[in-house]
Amino acid sequence: MKIFAERLKELRAEQGLTLQDVSKAVNVSINTVSRWERQERLPNIQNIVDLAKFFKVSTDYLCGLED
Repeated sequence: MKIFAERLKELRAEQGLTLQDVSKAVNVSINTVSRWERQERLPNIQNIVDLAKFFKVSTDYLCGLED
């Protein structure tokens, strides 16, 4: 969970995106994205796939299974 949160924050910061930008891209609330970044909630599988597509990274990278 920690790796996912860190990678999500890093990707968002690297691309200069807001929580709102990410929330719109994956069709969830801003609060949901914030909770993911604060390690309060994990995304479901579809959210992980949508995030990976949006950031153009693999799901394995987002989940910390590869660098």
